[in-house]
Amino acid sequence: MDQSPNDTLREHPAPALSHAEIRTIILGVLLAMFLAALDQTIIATALPTIGHDLGDLEHLPWIVTVYLLTSTAVTPLYGKFSDSYGRRVTMLIGIVIFIIGSIACALAPTMVVLILARALQGIGGGGLIALAQTIIADIVSPRERGRYQVYFASVFMTSSLLGPVLGGFFAEHLHWSVIFWINLPLGLVAFAVAFQSLKKLPRFERPHKLDLLGALLLVAATVALLLALSWGGLRYPWASLPILGLFSASLVLWGLFALRMRLAPEPLIPPGVLHNPVVRMGVLAACFGMGTYIGLTIYLPVYFEAVRGLSASQSGLALIPLMAGTVVGATLSGRTMAKVKHYKRLPTAGLLVAMATTGILAAYGPSLSIVTVEIILAIVSIGLGTVLPVTMVTTQNAVTPHQMGTATGSANFFRSLGGAFIVAIFGAIVLSGSGLSGAASFESLSAVAARSGVDLADVFRYVFIAAIVGFGLSLAFLLALEERPLRGSAVKAAEAAVAD
Repeated sequence: MDQSPNDTLREHPAPALSHAEIRTIILGVLLAMFLAALDQTIIATALPTIGHDLGDLEHLPWIVTVYLLTSTAVTPLYGKFSDSYGRRVTMLIGIVIFIIGSIACALAPTMVVLILARALQGIGGGGLIALAQTIIADIVSPRERGRYQVYFASVFMTSSLLGPVLGGFFAEHLHWSVIFWINLPLGLVAFAVAFQSLKKLPRFERPHKLDLLGALLLVAATVALLLALSWGGLRYPWASLPILGLFSASLVLWGLFALRMRLAPEPLIPPGVLHNPVVRMGVLAACFGMGTYIGLTIYLPVYFEAVRGLSASQSGLALIPLMAGTVVGATLSGRTMAKVKHYKRLPTAGLLVAMATTGILAAYGPSLSIVTVEIILAIVSIGLGTVLPVTMVTTQNAVTPHQMGTATGSANFFRSLGGAFIVAIFGAIVLSGSGLSGAASFESLSAVAARSGVDLADVFRYVFIAAIVGFGLSLAFLLALEERPLRGSAVKAAEAAVAD
């Protein structure tokens, strides 16, 4: 059960931070966040080179999949650990594990060793993004916090655009191991900045026992679900015994985890956090909104290449409006939150605009010029970007300071699950509609579709319709989100939260 505010509470409020100190802390956490975000994108363009160099193309997808599995599964663990032992030590541990995993990846002599090293790297990187958001919540009041979400959006946009370019350059002109070696200087700088600057963080941790059984159940349930979503329709048919078995195992494990949350003295995710209606609606709105966005970033390059006839490099450039628009939307929404009472109005309008413009793609996609498509993607992205600060800040505003890490970690965890789920749905639509077999690759999409007489523009029309549904679900949960007043200062926020 949750501890009451009267229980032993280790609070060490730091002196008021100057603007320069806040900027130093933000720089440290953004460097750590950039490490994790960059490694999700820099690997993609180097995969063929890695496969040929290590002589193993069959297991190449596991380099990406295993990082996704481990980084997603451990996110709530980092949140709980930071609530118990402090943000600074947790951040430093994550950076060290990530650096060790990166070195192991760079030195890997075989594909199996590389996959295992990527798993370790994911364990380190999984908590860095959620921890960065939690640390910002510790030093910036909820009313002012939205404007800082733009920094997070900028990190993701930069990594999304820079990662593939760097990965391809290193693999072609240097060596694929450089994409992992580069994490060493970046990681050491992030560690040094975090080690010094995070000493000034206010501390709200409570002495907890880590629920190891709950953590094991959560990791096992997540791994089973993500394996089913990753393999379904690609490695095995959706109705095959392995996929159905993984879904069944995940369902059982999730049930056991839910039971553990009810019975454990100190569960990994306190029921009070997910029972909080603001947290629940905020997490679900972000899950479907961000999940749909992730799905579009994965499949729009396929659309550009297979339907619009762009090259791989051109499709990467064509994705820029979708990436950049979220930063614009997040900036508008974050700054608006600090000034208005009804902060849900802008993201509500943003999602409605995103749905309408995606509908234009679904209805008139083949007849639109590529410039028009780019403008539409920018509008979609701006509309979605307005949702991200609101869902995160309201979630953090609704919990006590000693639950901030758990709530933020849970929000990021379910956002990742939403992304994996919607990517799987988009993949099923493309594969089934184009006539591709589970073993085929997207490189053969146009050829297979041409032989079978399939119009790929029609196939992607259903992808865009699915995206409209995803945005619509995000809108429904956003409308159900209670619009609580945002606390005005970090000190008052802490006092009010502990008094709740």
